[in-house]
Amino acid sequence: MSNLKDKVAIVTGSGRGIGRDIALLLAKEGAKVVVNDLGGGSDGQGNDTKIADEVVQEIQDIGGDAVANYDSVADYESASNIIDTALSRFGRLDIVVNNAGILRDRMLFKMSEEEWDTVIAVHLKGSFNMTRAASTIFKEQKSGRFIHFTSTSGLIGNVGQANYSAAKLGIVGLSKSTALDMARYNVTSNAIAPFAWSRLIGTIPTETEDEKERVERLKQLSPAHIAPLVAFLASDEAADISGQIFGVRGKEIMVFSQPRPIRSVFNAKGWSVDSLSAIKGSLQSSFTPLEASAQVFPYAPLV
Repeated sequence: MSNLKDKVAIVTGSGRGIGRDIALLLAKEGAKVVVNDLGGGSDGQGNDTKIADEVVQEIQDIGGDAVANYDSVADYESASNIIDTALSRFGRLDIVVNNAGILRDRMLFKMSEEEWDTVIAVHLKGSFNMTRAASTIFKEQKSGRFIHFTSTSGLIGNVGQANYSAAKLGIVGLSKSTALDMARYNVTSNAIAPFAWSRLIGTIPTETEDEKERVERLKQLSPAHIAPLVAFLASDEAADISGQIFGVRGKEIMVFSQPRPIRSVFNAKGWSVDSLSAIKGSLQSSFTPLEASAQVFPYAPLV
């Protein structure tokens, strides 16, 4: 029996890569799908409507029901148009997958304001725009699923991705706040950090041997590995899972920890610069190492 029969889902950025595989699997599981993609390049430039149209055709070819939408998530009104597409075509909305994204990688000391603003607009503001527009519907019907896409670039860190990292960690905050705000209405919100080869990952610089090795590992990871977790979180079976951060790395699914105090110090007289300097080591042993994502995941993916 289809887990998502008669559910209606929006998948942003679903013309290619991870989003495409999610849209296809949701359709196979019985959902009606809005395939949203403006058809831009990895940097967000340009548009090509046939990108979304081709995925809609693929879904229809397997007996599913889908409609294309070409609006940008980065614009508040356009995001509402994406929601309206689901309502006008299918009469309801049950699932929002915030997957759309772009990259404008640059070392912080070279990054332009435009490169910062554009990435924040698509990832973080775009996720807010979609979540805000759908939240009133989910609140009224007392049900709904938000699935957001974060990244280890934000959870852990990466060189040359200050804009992307900030946006992706911001999405974690958005997801958690959404989970808290919407819990009383039976609405869940979770985030997924995907490890998969895609056209965005294909823009990663490969100048050093370590960078080349990292990219070769990523090439082994199919976007199709991500889709089953999305479909599960979108189902009724996951009604009791909310506010979590998951990772998918090949055939490995992980749950990430979330920030909580791990050590504290107390001084009844209050702290001074000198007294803090004297006890620095008491806290330093619990500091998180300054690492990039590839250092935390140096092992070969389980594929």
